[in-house]
Amino acid sequence: MPTVTITLPRLHDGQLQIKQERKRHNVICCGRRFGKNVLLQDLAVETSLKDQSPIGWGAPVYKQTLDDYRTLQNTLSPVLTRFSSAEMRLELQGGGSIEFWSMDKPDSVRGKKYKRFIVNEAGMIPKLLEIRDYIITPTLIDMQGDEYYAGTPKGMNGFFRLFNINSESWAHWQMNSYVNPHIPARELDALKLTMTERAFQQEIMAEFLEDGGGVFRFVRDAATLNPKPPRKDGQYVIGVDWGRTNDATVFIVLEIGANKVRRMDRMTDTDYASQRMRLKVLSNSYNNAIVLAEANSIGQPNIEALQLMGVPVQGFMTTNASKAEIIQALELAFERKQLEILDDEILINELMSYASERLPSGLVRYSAPEGMHDDCVIAMALAWYAGNIQAQWTSY
Repeated sequence: MPTVTITLPRLHDGQLQIKQERKRHNVICCGRRFGKNVLLQDLAVETSLKDQSPIGWGAPVYKQTLDDYRTLQNTLSPVLTRFSSAEMRLELQGGGSIEFWSMDKPDSVRGKKYKRFIVNEAGMIPKLLEIRDYIITPTLIDMQGDEYYAGTPKGMNGFFRLFNINSESWAHWQMNSYVNPHIPARELDALKLTMTERAFQQEIMAEFLEDGGGVFRFVRDAATLNPKPPRKDGQYVIGVDWGRTNDATVFIVLEIGANKVRRMDRMTDTDYASQRMRLKVLSNSYNNAIVLAEANSIGQPNIEALQLMGVPVQGFMTTNASKAEIIQALELAFERKQLEILDDEILINELMSYASERLPSGLVRYSAPEGMHDDCVIAMALAWYAGNIQAQWTSY
């Protein structure tokens, strides 16, 4: 068989660094025009042609998947034995193959076996952690394959969570657009004149912004306090979000008037009887603080039990509309710098990563990014609502 030469673009130093430092699990956070696609194509050819092994390639939607397919089809045309645009599959001399998948329909990947799985534009893929854990990872078991997730940051979503996994088998890189020597620095500098500072930081400098895509701003500025016992004449309210196993139960104590968070109690794997007793003690210790607790699901039975225990508690029924009301009130408090919170990393991270999404109906849905929780956020929002928005309380 005659020798066939495949010509690939020469990798620049940043791309070579990634290849030299890579591990089994790899996350590449990069600015626009860094050369991400060239690197990923190099990795695809390496495994499918040189190692003669099957690889999977994913992208957020069909159009992006098709673009990647066509690029590699052209690159590998001299060594293709079969290709199918309908199946999005390339078969190479020696037995290697590349299959392309749209990550908006990831279940189609189930049952496949790969030596390598590459995900392009990973920052744009909803439910990335779920797709990775339930769909991609099992495809790599048979061949003990590796995985690559590459893209530009899009807030603190699943891509951000993968980037921050701290393990010996994981490698991650943060490469801004200036690393690419083929892009004149003056062109990137010129973008500062037309882009907002935040857009430049995210798209060019490849930074995960603390408030990027999030609901609440100035969270770190507000996180100045340590827990503090009650003042004799202080007035307090407690916001409560219930949880049990997967989610945490959180109690947040807010001092009315001062607008300062004085205490947070967060617990997991704790039975409800113990949770109620802890809440009763907390309310008593903070001058018989009024409690506003989520009433949905298990919340209402807990509220009724607390009322029998003499705790001054009211229920809050969470709907899309009522949730928007308390979240927007808390958002405004941070925006106007009216609130001070505890310097607690769990509380800070939940608040900074909390996101909103506009639905086709025009309504806004608020939620934590995939892989994260909003227990502290809801408890904080209920405490703020109880102390500063809710005017009518039942007398106890």
